[in-house]
Amino acid sequence: MSGTLNKVMLIGHLGDEVKMHYFEGGGCVGRFPLATNETYTSKQTNEKVTNTEWHNIVVRNKAAEICEKYLSKGDKIYVEGRLKTRKWQDESGKDRYSTEIQCTDFTFLTTKRESEGQAANKPTPQKPNDNQQMANEPIGEEDDDLPF
Repeated sequence: MSGTLNKVMLIGHLGDEVKMHYFEGGGCVGRFPLATNETYTSKQTNEKVTNTEWHNIVVRNKAAEICEKYLSKGDKIYVEGRLKTRKWQDESGKDRYSTEIQCTDFTFLTTKRESEGQAANKPTPQKPNDNQQMANEPIGEEDDDLPF
């Protein structure tokens, strides 16, 4: 393979509101932190351990405006993009580096209100009535030669 690939796919929760910055030419940039979690069971203590990784997400122009309008802290989102490292200087003149995800595509998965509502209003499974049970019974011969 002669090419290279810089692609990131994340599913996580917003750690804060989308912060917007507008430019004179009409463009804008939105930034927000995204938390992803890894959960495993510790072999020493046999307890569940959760590690949270924070990602700096950057969206531009119309996509940034959409994120600002519809996203809020706690919402779950799928983000696709590429890694970009920026170099900048702090107040003392030291070089600093920030790695960001330059978002190219996203999908809203759940809002914080939806996920809280689902936990409170879980639907209870209902027992199927006789008509539904009959509809689930196989039609035809049971001795057919189908492999499944």
